Amino acid sequence: MTKSIPPEAIRSGHPGSYQGVALVAASSVNYSRQSHHSAAWFIGKTLDKMLKATGISKKEVDGLAVSSFSLGADSVVNLTQHFQLAPRWIEQLPFGGASGVIALRRASRAIQCGDANIIACIGGDAAFHRSFEATASEFSNFTIDASFPYGAGGPNAAFALITQHYMAEYGAKREDFARIALSQRYNANHYPPALLGHKTLTEYQYLNARRIAGPLHLFDCVMPCAGGEGFLMMSEDRARHLNLRYCLIAAADELHNAHAEDEVQFRAGWTEYALSLYESAGLAAEDIDILQTYDDYPVISMIQFEDLGFCAKGEGPEFVRLTDLRFDRSGPEKNKLPHNTSGGQLSVGQAGAAAGYMALVESIRQLTGQANTNQVSDATHAMVSGFGMINYDRGLCSAATILKAGQA
Repeated sequence: MTKSIPPEAIRSGHPGSYQGVALVAASSVNYSRQSHHSAAWFIGKTLDKMLKATGISKKEVDGLAVSSFSLGADSVVNLTQHFQLAPRWIEQLPFGGASGVIALRRASRAIQCGDANIIACIGGDAAFHRSFEATASEFSNFTIDASFPYGAGGPNAAFALITQHYMAEYGAKREDFARIALSQRYNANHYPPALLGHKTLTEYQYLNARRIAGPLHLFDCVMPCAGGEGFLMMSEDRARHLNLRYCLIAAADELHNAHAEDEVQFRAGWTEYALSLYESAGLAAEDIDILQTYDDYPVISMIQFEDLGFCAKGEGPEFVRLTDLRFDRSGPEKNKLPHNTSGGQLSVGQAGAAAGYMALVESIRQLTGQANTNQVSDATHAMVSGFGMINYDRGLCSAATILKAGQA
């Protein structure tokens, strides 16, 4: 008789090493509030930018991982014909804000196993007039059957509930969430592609912005837009041979539908594997030079501070009061942790599924010294977390990775 493996035994296992896999050619493309271009155009432009940056030809790309909410009837295999690629490994990743880290994990294994040599990992989406409303209204069967018919459609309603619960449970104030939004706007002021980077943001403006849902006001919410984000993955030996600047994967993991018993979400799957990430990387939270959290709302960044081990559960508000989150460490706070160094989605914009790649792309830029005007000095390790797929009342996907700088 076959014995089943207890869930706790499965969860306690550590993923195998990601040794020998490199990330290169971090690329962001054409962020715009609205665009007449299709999702395939943004994905293709991102691929083109990566190839031009590296001198690699399309024929050499034998793997393609794609995430998009607006491809319509097309899929990753249709894109191979559009782009005239002939890959032997393809993957479509419908995991929202966790897609980038999940793409990284799966592409790494393909490279280690010899299933592909050079893999393009890309998120891209279009944005037309009221297109986000259409996407949100058909996001899942929960959305179609149990949210929109009752006037509670879209992520604002779910995150209003999550934010209100967090504030009531842990004493967080809107001024605490403002510290996240304001530091990210400061970072965006130094990152030219950010859609809101040309505007400063004060605490007064944040607190007095128009109300959206419950405790959420305007600057708690991301601005939907169009754009593309991507990077190439290959062996470290190949990156060195091509004389490309690269970074490596120290650890990575994911977990889905964690803590389903929680009536209102106040944590996610990171709690179940954060410790193993640090153990695999041989690091502790204080060794992380850059933290990139998924930030569709400030509350989820605060939850990530806690679940990833930078502070205990419920201590997020105190953590942000005592921590300088600016990329250049220019704030008065003694504790320094550059966070969402390009401005994150709250100030750059949320380009659909590309948002799940943004933090990885920014971290690769930072660790390879290619961030230019928002470069973090002396950074060797970055932690990136992803969160996605708001299904009725909570996000289902969580993923995280620790990256380290490779040799120049």
